Amino acid sequence: MTELLRQRPGAVQELLVQDQRKDKRMQALRDLAANAGLRVQVVERSELEKFAGEGHQGVAALVINDSVELGEKELLVLLDQISQPLLLVLDGVTDPHNLGACLRSADAAGVDAVIVPRDNAVGLNATVQKVASGAAETVNFVVVTNLARCLEALKQRGIWLVGTSDKADTALYAQDLTGPLAIVMGSEGDGLRRLTREACDYLVAIPMAGEVSSLNVSVATGVTLFEAVRQRRK
Repeated sequence: MTELLRQRPGAVQELLVQDQRKDKRMQALRDLAANAGLRVQVVERSELEKFAGEGHQGVAALVINDSVELGEKELLVLLDQISQPLLLVLDGVTDPHNLGACLRSADAAGVDAVIVPRDNAVGLNATVQKVASGAAETVNFVVVTNLARCLEALKQRGIWLVGTSDKADTALYAQDLTGPLAIVMGSEGDGLRRLTREACDYLVAIPMAGEVSSLNVSVATGVTLFEAVRQRRK
């Protein structure tokens, strides 16, 4: 909520505050809202839960949905303006919490666009926006009808596709992640689909030292993106 009020106060219509929250953290939020000229309405807990459910922590914001979905044509126009793009492709992520977390990591890593298929994947709903903490409005979010065709178009533009798979022989840290790059992550349960996997130029695995065989897709996305960031900054 703090980042939303700092970065995008214009997207907030009104701040709802539980009447019993009078601590310093809440006062800081109210000060941010006041500085932005936003209305703050003090309500009872039951009223707040009508808007935000039970996990509201005493505050909720009525937000204008100003997130924008781009198509493949807009993506190609965007790529014409970037010499060394860093893209994130999510092949069928269906959990809004995972997508929100992936968008947040993408924003932090400086990803130029996040690409998802239109079918069998979650879109930019309210849960995604909440988890993303503002990243849903700052990261270019591209929805494509045919992911395999889109990946081929990226390859034709000289962008290398690096997919993640726990069955890959090459470790993430041994792969060159510099240059024009699209990191391709699979779905929560099945990983990369066959056509997506075959479209990748390289497959890499995140080395695992414990008993767990794989990471949550949003965690794996963060690990992979920031390894790319580390290499590209050397």
